[in-house]
Amino acid sequence: MSKPINIMIADDHLMVREGIKQLLELDGDIIVNAEADDGVQCIDLLKQKQTDVLLLDINMPNMNGLQVLKYLREKKVNLKILILTIHNEVEYLARAIDIGVDGYVLKDSESSLLKKAIYCVYNGETFIQPELTPILRERQQEKNLSNISDNNLTKREIEVLKLLAKGLFNKEIAYTLDISEKTVKNHVSNIFKKIDVSDRTQATVYAIKNNIVELF
Repeated sequence: MSKPINIMIADDHLMVREGIKQLLELDGDIIVNAEADDGVQCIDLLKQKQTDVLLLDINMPNMNGLQVLKYLREKKVNLKILILTIHNEVEYLARAIDIGVDGYVLKDSESSLLKKAIYCVYNGETFIQPELTPILRERQQEKNLSNISDNNLTKREIEVLKLLAKGLFNKEIAYTLDISEKTVKNHVSNIFKKIDVSDRTQATVYAIKNNIVELF
């Protein structure tokens, strides 16, 4: 690397900041040139220090990390922002992604993973800790299913649509769901009306586009 990456650490725990700084500066590729212990100080320091990547905690006084992230994105400040937090809940991760975070890493990660994340976001890539992607995928699927509710599909109709999209015939769907074949036919008819399709192929395409079923 031609020049070191300038890092700012925004975290309200001094020992955490010191520990991160020591770990990051071992190889000389990264320099921690500023530290902030709350959100307001973080924003003030960014006006004074040349920063390539901001390591941002969520739980901070005055302005929390998500508020800082939102402010910086609205102001179009030119830097990469990597959230480093204890929060592994999907709500925090999804909110950060919606606002425009470049990376998201948990504090109990190994230093090698944190460095990898820093290099990735510095080079214009997005880095989400691999262990967090499954919960993010589940949230997206739930979100897609909730969007389907706009068509007033019932839970049972979504189950039927999933099986239909997987290529099952009415008789097979009836057996799988332990309902009568006549009931399946009624569900299929209602599904077609609600999603405005005329055949099973179109229904399958709809299911794939809305992530009700996966293509592979």
